[in-house]
Amino acid sequence: MSPALDTAFIPPRDREEMIRRAVWESMVAVDIDHGPPAEDISVRIGLDAVGPIRVCSARSTAVTLRRTDRLAREDEEPAVTLAVQMTGSSVVVQNGRECLLRPGDCAVFESIAPYTLLFDEGVDHHFIRFPRSALALPDRLLRDITAVPLGPGNPVARLAFTYFSQLAATDTLHQGPHADAVVEPSVELLRAVLTSQHGNSSLAQGPLEATLSLRVTQYIRKHLADPDLSAARIAAAHGISVRHLYAVLSRSGISLGDWIRARRLAECKRELAGPNGRLRTIAATGRSWGFVNATHFSKVFKQAYGISPRAWCDQNHYRSPA
Repeated sequence: MSPALDTAFIPPRDREEMIRRAVWESMVAVDIDHGPPAEDISVRIGLDAVGPIRVCSARSTAVTLRRTDRLAREDEEPAVTLAVQMTGSSVVVQNGRECLLRPGDCAVFESIAPYTLLFDEGVDHHFIRFPRSALALPDRLLRDITAVPLGPGNPVARLAFTYFSQLAATDTLHQGPHADAVVEPSVELLRAVLTSQHGNSSLAQGPLEATLSLRVTQYIRKHLADPDLSAARIAAAHGISVRHLYAVLSRSGISLGDWIRARRLAECKRELAGPNGRLRTIAATGRSWGFVNATHFSKVFKQAYGISPRAWCDQNHYRSPA
């Protein structure tokens, strides 16, 4: 796994901001409180992905990570993170519980609720982040199992420690056909760990319907740029009827067409304002996010933001006269 960040190559005055940016952009938004002063901060982070699963391997001096109420409320893509303790010890706090992790232990925590991770001895960890929808487990089970040590007395968890340690450390499993081959077993193994630890396997039954809206919105985000994204295609991908799809989304307060259009427009707005905003025509930017008709794109963009896409682009790429 290639390092995404190594503070050995970063001036001390920039380290805290660079670390915060790397963690926020790659894994999750958290408040970061470092133990040592800036000149003594040492952090090395490796990042990769295995399909929808994100992998972060980190070594660091002492640090405390806090996911606040505000950050948890703003979460648009709920995730469950498996923390794999390699050396030393750490503490995970969530949902009124706290657990001490020692080498060989694991624990999970959710992004939709506040948590605190305490690394008083420094960090030597793998963090493996799963989309909450991929696990398809009931809310109750996940609430009950967060901040619980997974390892002591649970042979499935001990197996999982070995498996996920190898998954995080083996670059050849992160790409191509090997990655495709390990995504489903990885999800199923974590499901097995959590349900066996909970001690009530009946809670794992029938969760797919309960998490269907999450899985649908995750699928839409992944295929947002596809111009042929449709209700029929989305329904077929999830083995349900179009009628069922609309009913499920309605219960979550989602109007399919409006939801897709709003997120496509947001991506267009971001690209037009970005550093490469002038490298393509307005129409080409719209087409890249599923708006095949340039006139329609300009119309709905202005309706949404009160400014035309051309004016928005010009506003964000204004250059004062020399």
